[in-house]
Amino acid sequence: MARQRVGQQRPGGKRAPYRGPGWTWSPTLGVDVGGVIVALSGRDEDTSFFGSRPLETPAVAGVFDALATLTVEPFAGRVHLVSKAGPKVAANTRAWLFHHDFFDRTGIPAAHLHFVRERRDKAPVCQRLGITHFVDDRLDVLAYLDTVEHRYLFLGGTDEQVQDGSLPDWATTTDTWAGLAALLAESVPTQAGNRP
Repeated sequence: MARQRVGQQRPGGKRAPYRGPGWTWSPTLGVDVGGVIVALSGRDEDTSFFGSRPLETPAVAGVFDALATLTVEPFAGRVHLVSKAGPKVAANTRAWLFHHDFFDRTGIPAAHLHFVRERRDKAPVCQRLGITHFVDDRLDVLAYLDTVEHRYLFLGGTDEQVQDGSLPDWATTTDTWAGLAALLAESVPTQAGNRP
């Protein structure tokens, strides 16, 4: 399968709906955990997040530095983790994040960690938090997020491939955190009051 060109976004992406009088646009980033922050390896491997030693699962290359930078600028502390997980995976996720000093290393508050039980449940969380940018490793999840203006399919932490022509016009794909950080920074104007 051929991979969609990195950083390509097709014209015609949807805008978020009108949010009411007095609402000001503040760029807010949402990030999935599995396959975006935590690298996904085969489920049979001991060091996979689903194996017997989940704390040893590696982070996706570059994630700590990129999120630390993005948390300062351009998202100014408005970065949230939104992950689909049942009780066991949620506990493993929290343990992994604390074991790797994720919150201290990135500046993202631990209170900005949100779990949902179904993938589609990320949509109301994103709407409630005013998320304007979201990064996930699953295109089906991004499809639910129709109030999120900028949706990024991250392929750097998984073995996923995108066939040529199969990427919807509302999605941008990338496979490294350095590339993703650049795309995110470019998508936010220097003065947040001036919407892109």
